[in-house]
Amino acid sequence: KNGSGGGKTPSEIITSVNNAICANNKEEMFVTVWLGILELSTGKLTYSNAGHEYPAIKNGDGKFELIKERHGFIVGGMEGMKYREGSMLIKPGTRIFLYTDGVPEATAEDGSMFGLDHMMDVLNLDPDASCEKIITDIKDAVSGFVKGAEQFDDVTVMCIAYNGPKKE
Repeated sequence: KNGSGGGKTPSEIITSVNNAICANNKEEMFVTVWLGILELSTGKLTYSNAGHEYPAIKNGDGKFELIKERHGFIVGGMEGMKYREGSMLIKPGTRIFLYTDGVPEATAEDGSMFGLDHMMDVLNLDPDASCEKIITDIKDAVSGFVKGAEQFDDVTVMCIAYNGPKKE
C-alpha cells in the first residue's frame, strides 16, 4: 500500500517495495507477489509477477486457464531487481483466481499433492460460478484431499469477478 501511490505501474510498485524491503532485511525474509491493476472502465488488466504462482483466469465465456508467463524474482531477495509487466484486455464475466503455493502443494497422508491439474479441474467444474462458490469449492476440495493431514504451508485464495464497466 505504501508503495502504490502516484499512478505507478505494477512493475514500478514491486520494484520500489523490493528495494525498500531489501534495504533492511536482516532476517532475509522474502515474499512472492502477483500485483494487478484493473481499469474498470475498459477491462485493461496490467500486472506483474514477483515469484508468485501463475494466476488462473476465465476470460468471458471460456474456462479457467493458467497464465504462464515468466516470473520476476521474489520480493526481498535482492536489491535492484527490475520486474516485467504484462497486460490483457478482459471481458465482462471474467474471473481471476489467485492462490498461494499451499493449494497445489497441499499434501495427503500418503505424500501425494493436490496439484495444479486437480485445482484446474475444480475451477472448471463450474467456471461461471460466483467467486464465493469458487473459493468454497477449492477449499472443500483441498480439505477433502488432505483429509486432516498436517499442512506446512498456508492455503490462501482470492477470486475477483469483472462485471464490465459501470452502466450509467
